Amino acid sequence: MKILIVDDSKAMRMIVQRTLRQAGFDGLELFEAGDGQEGLAGVDEHRPDLVMSDWNMPNMSGIEFLQALRAKGDTTRFGFVTSEGTADMRELAAASGAEFLIAKPFDGDTFKSVLGASVS
Repeated sequence: MKILIVDDSKAMRMIVQRTLRQAGFDGLELFEAGDGQEGLAGVDEHRPDLVMSDWNMPNMSGIEFLQALRAKGDTTRFGFVTSEGTADMRELAAASGAEFLIAKPFDGDTFKSVLGASVS
């Protein structure tokens, strides 16, 4: 499975990768992008099975990234890993086509329960 991790923090991208491994998800092809604009290019280049994106980023936010993907007809599975998880954000994320919103802090068990058997 190919996963594109989109976050403006290199450290957070590394934490997400490490947490995926700790959750027992092996054999993944992981790609990175630093904001939504890079994420759009990354989806076109790598054709991931799943995008895990931060919400707040410069240039193009995570929600703008998701909405841009959906506007061009792209149905790539998409979820947020973000420091905020208000009810309004969760509602907007779901309405825009996100499958999940994981609030930081998170651990391997969080990833297992949210992603479950859909990641392998």
